[in-house]
Amino acid sequence: MTEQRFDRRLIAPMLVGSILNPINSSMLAVALIPIGAAFGVPPSQTAWLVTGLYLATAVGQPVMGRLVDLFGPRPLYLIATSLVGVAGLLGALAPSLGVLIASRVLLGFGTSAAYPAAMSLIRTEADWTGMETPAAILSSLSIANQVIAVIGPTLGGLLIGLGGWHLIFTINVPLSLICVVLGSLWLPRTARSRTGGGLDYAGIVLFAATLVSLMLFLMRPALSRWWLLVLAVLVGVAFVIAQLRVVAPFIDLRVLGGNRPLIMTYTRQVLAYVGAYSFLYGFTQWLEEARGLNASKAGLLLLPLSLAAVVVTAITGRRAAVRGKLVAGGAFLLLAAAAQLFVDARTPIWILAVVGVIAGVPQGLNNLANQTALYKQADPARIGSSAGLLRTCVYVGALISAAANAHFFQHGATTAGLHEMAIFLLVVAGLLALVTLLQLPD
Repeated sequence: MTEQRFDRRLIAPMLVGSILNPINSSMLAVALIPIGAAFGVPPSQTAWLVTGLYLATAVGQPVMGRLVDLFGPRPLYLIATSLVGVAGLLGALAPSLGVLIASRVLLGFGTSAAYPAAMSLIRTEADWTGMETPAAILSSLSIANQVIAVIGPTLGGLLIGLGGWHLIFTINVPLSLICVVLGSLWLPRTARSRTGGGLDYAGIVLFAATLVSLMLFLMRPALSRWWLLVLAVLVGVAFVIAQLRVVAPFIDLRVLGGNRPLIMTYTRQVLAYVGAYSFLYGFTQWLEEARGLNASKAGLLLLPLSLAAVVVTAITGRRAAVRGKLVAGGAFLLLAAAAQLFVDARTPIWILAVVGVIAGVPQGLNNLANQTALYKQADPARIGSSAGLLRTCVYVGALISAAANAHFFQHGATTAGLHEMAIFLLVVAGLLALVTLLQLPD
C-alpha cells in the first residue's frame, strides 16, 4: 500500500474543521483593543476573552478526543462544528462583555472536536492503507493552521474596518455551515476502529476545577487571593489520585508515567505556545495602543510573522525528522524574545516586521515537530485522546500567556509592559531549550 491510497475526500473537512480554533484565536488578537474601547474596559479584562476560549478548549479537547475514540469522528465533528455557528451568532449580538466571554467559551467547546477527529481519521486511514508516518497529511494540517495565522489577524483587521469587531464573530456562521456540509458528505458513517470504556465525569470536573481556580488566581494574583492557589493545588492533587484509581480515566496518567518521550512532547508544546501566544496577543495589543496602529494596519504588520511560519512549515513539513526542528525552534524563540526588548514606540515599521518574521519561525517549527513526535509516540488505540491532550497543552500555554498579558498590561499595553513581557519570554524560551536538550526525539 502507498500513501496515494489515502481517501483524499477526508482532507477538506479535516482542514476546514481544524482551522476554526486558530482563526478565532488570531482574529481576536487585533480585536482586543477595539472591544475594550467598546465596553470601556482595560486589557486585563478583555484578556478573559482569550482565557474563556482556552479554558473551554483545554477541557473540551481531551473530552472530545475520548468521545471520538468511543463513537467515531463523524458525530462529534458535526455536533461540535454546528455549535460554532451558534456561538458566532451569540458573540455578534452580545450586549455586554460577560455575554461575549460566554460566546467565546461556547466557541471553545465547538472548536474542540475537529482536531482529534482529524488525527483519528489519519490514524485509521494509515492503518487501512499501510502507511507508516503520513508526513504529507500531517504537514497539511499544520500548514492549514499556519495559513489561518496569516489570514486571521489581517482578516480580523479588515472585518473590523468594514463593520466593527462584531464581524469577527459573525464569520463563524458560514464557516460552521461549510464544515457541516463537508462533514455530512464525506466523513465515514462507521469508524474503522473503536476503543472501549466510557467517560470519566469526576475526572472532567476535577480537571476543569483545577484549571479555573488556577486561572482565577493567575489573572489577578494577590496575597488576598491565596486561597485560589491552594484550592487549585488541592483539586489538582485530587484529580491525580482519582485518575490513578479509575479504570478508564479522563487523562490516563499511568500511560503517561510509562511514556517519558510523550510527556516531554507535551511539556515542549506548553512552553512553545506560551511563547507563541504571548507574542501574538501582547505584541499586537502593543502595536495598536503604544505604537498607534489601527486594527487593520496591525493585522497587516502580522503578515510577515505568519508567512514566515507557513514557509518554514512548507519547507520542512515533508520530512518526518523532529530533532533539528526542535533545536532551531527553541533558538529562534530565544532570539525573538531578545529582539522584543529593543523595540519602542519610535521603532520603524520595517524593524517591527523583521521581529515578527523571527517570531514566526519557531511557530512553524515547534508545532509541526511536536505533532509528528506525538504521532510516533502515542498509543494508536488512543490517538484521538492523545491528540486532544496535545491541543490541551496548546491551550494551557495560551492560558499562561493570557495571565501574563493581564499582568504585564494591567495598566495598558505600554512599552514598559512589552519589555517585561520580553523578559518573561526569555525565561520561557530558556526552559523550552532545556527541555528539548534533555530529550531529543529521533
